[in-house]
Amino acid sequence: MANFVLVAGAWLGGWAWDEVVPALRRAGHGVHPLTLSGLAEKRHVPVGRQTHVRDIVDEVERLDLHDVVLVGHSYSGIPVGQAGGRISDRLTRVVFLDSNVPAEGESFVSTWWEGPAKLEDAIAANGGLWAPVTAADCAGQGLGDRQIARFTAGATPHPGASLADPAVLVRPLEELPATYVKCLLDGAEPTDDVARLLTGPRWRRIDMATGHWPMFSQPQELARLLLDAAGA
Repeated sequence: MANFVLVAGAWLGGWAWDEVVPALRRAGHGVHPLTLSGLAEKRHVPVGRQTHVRDIVDEVERLDLHDVVLVGHSYSGIPVGQAGGRISDRLTRVVFLDSNVPAEGESFVSTWWEGPAKLEDAIAANGGLWAPVTAADCAGQGLGDRQIARFTAGATPHPGASLADPAVLVRPLEELPATYVKCLLDGAEPTDDVARLLTGPRWRRIDMATGHWPMFSQPQELARLLLDAAGA
């Protein structure tokens, strides 16, 4: 039996996995959707240095989980990649779901594709929070109207402190047993840092023919992929 720890990306809480969880549990596995501090029902919890990494490690240790399949989506690949090195004795695999990956001393903001200043300005203009995406931002990502409405209704502003938090790696990422899931509607190829990691023997790639939020657009297909990854 695996223990899936599911960490959604920016603006989302554990609720984002609601349509993925049942299939994993029916297969006999433990499933633990995690809401990070400052988001969803934890939106009033303060966020500082390494808070999201500690959220993940503390959850695994609090529940005394072993055979962990640690899943990080989008932004959450950064704290998940760091946490994976801290729970290596309990870890089966890390699944990076169309996600960023951490680099020592770098943050989500410092590697932002449009340049750090643009994201820093947006966060500062919104009181230190990154405003959620709108329905228009979801276009072309394989989401129907109902799925977009559910996503945007549940999304909460994301704490800027976590986005600017420099990564601290206690174990090189290439040493982690990892699966990278590329959602093809969000771009056919991963970023250069991910491509380099995929050349190593411990990393493998799987593609999904959907957009950046497959827990909404293809939850059953995502559940099957995660079950396959657990046995990899």
